[in-house]
Amino acid sequence: MDFSILTDYFGLYLEGFWGTILSSVLALIGSFLLGAVIAVFRITTVKALRWFGTGYVEFVRNIPLLLVVYIFYYGPSALGFPLDGFKAGTIGLAVYTSAFIAEAIRAGIMAVPKGQMEAARSSGLSYIQTMMHVILPQAIKLVIPPLGNQFINLIKNSSVLTIVAGMDLMYFADSISTETYRTFDTYIFVAVFYLVLTLPLSYGVRVWERRLQRKY
Repeated sequence: MDFSILTDYFGLYLEGFWGTILSSVLALIGSFLLGAVIAVFRITTVKALRWFGTGYVEFVRNIPLLLVVYIFYYGPSALGFPLDGFKAGTIGLAVYTSAFIAEAIRAGIMAVPKGQMEAARSSGLSYIQTMMHVILPQAIKLVIPPLGNQFINLIKNSSVLTIVAGMDLMYFADSISTETYRTFDTYIFVAVFYLVLTLPLSYGVRVWERRLQRKY
């Protein structure tokens, strides 16, 4: 193992590391907000919205993540407003992950007793108010562990940004590997950087799951 690669190119590793963190955080926020909306669409009584939500989830979950990223990388360019690799990759990552988050939130909503909805509606709250103030807060607490797992997957999936020059960890690792011809050593250090992100999150998810099991 040639540790000089890590020391000599630590600046590039660090730049890619922060790029991966930024992309992952932005994609997490976007995917959570979009996933919550789609989850509500999936269970609403409005047929058009329910069909849209179902179609969205089925379409996005059944195509490769790379294809989603390509859509947002090449699609806007064809329409005259190109996006750079970081933006296109982050948006694609958010859209792809949102479909899985939507299903997790939907499962949480379905786990909330139906009496909660009936009681809120009978007290004068609208459907949207009931969802925002009564159902979703309870559902989110139930689905935090699976959402945590989705965030971990999102971090690992962020490596797809390298395909569109997204300035992430893998992108800079490719540059280092090309310059040093030490492919194995270069990517072993990349794995360490990813573990720095994912292992604490995995531990946190397990702790939260145990707390929920004791509570419920």
